[in-house]
Amino acid sequence: MGAKSATTVAGSKSNGRISCVQTKLAAKAGRSVNDKVVRDSFTVPAKAYAKIEKLKGACLKAGFQIKKCELLRMGSWLISNTGMEQLKFAQAKLDPMKTGLPKKQR
Repeated sequence: MGAKSATTVAGSKSNGRISCVQTKLAAKAGRSVNDKVVRDSFTVPAKAYAKIEKLKGACLKAGFQIKKCELLRMGSWLISNTGMEQLKFAQAKLDPMKTGLPKKQR
């Protein structure tokens, strides 16, 4: 198994050394090489953002560090394992929010 097979596994056309490193990093992270990440941005009310920061702080006090994206991924996992009635109830408790980007402050 040389560099050529590493580029095939990584699915990229870059040199074999970089692809091999990407393969090792993906394996270390516990995901397959073909898992792609998507970069996105969204607007969150200040109160919700403060809750995320508070959760991060609580995790640090409990002895482990967590990223915002990990909290959001865990939240989506929990939501996907919740019944529709509970989901509707939770949505009704949310304050309505305008969609889109906020106006630029001058």
